[in-house]
Amino acid sequence: MEDERVKESSNWLQSLSKESHELEALSLHGLQILEARQGYILCNFVVSNRISDETGNWQVGALATLIDDVGATAIYSLVGHIKVSLDFSISYFSPAKIHEEVEIEAKVIGEKGKLMFVLIEVRKKESGELVALGKQWMASNSITNGINSSKL
Repeated sequence: MEDERVKESSNWLQSLSKESHELEALSLHGLQILEARQGYILCNFVVSNRISDETGNWQVGALATLIDDVGATAIYSLVGHIKVSLDFSISYFSPAKIHEEVEIEAKVIGEKGKLMFVLIEVRKKESGELVALGKQWMASNSITNGINSSKL
């Protein structure tokens, strides 16, 4: 069951870049899942000119969309579904430019009943410099049996 949830959540994330709204499809186009396990996902992404602002930086709305969806995927892999984001915040630290490669790492690090907390880090692949840090609380339709942090 655990591996099936991870597979379903990874498939869901990949389908968003093909079958969703234009902003989501543009924001996730080219996203590669490097590692996925229960409560955790690591992705690689190259910023395209299609999601840049007039100065050549990754457009913050596209970055926020990617952070939201990758964070939701980490939770999906743990509980098998997603209901709604309750609290979502992003701190931006440094810009990423067109053609720059980044890693996105999402970890579920907290649970309170039906509420799950995920932390999403976006870092420049070459230097490890932090681009953005996302924090998200989501509500699921069911209560898990508790998160074993040693699996995360």
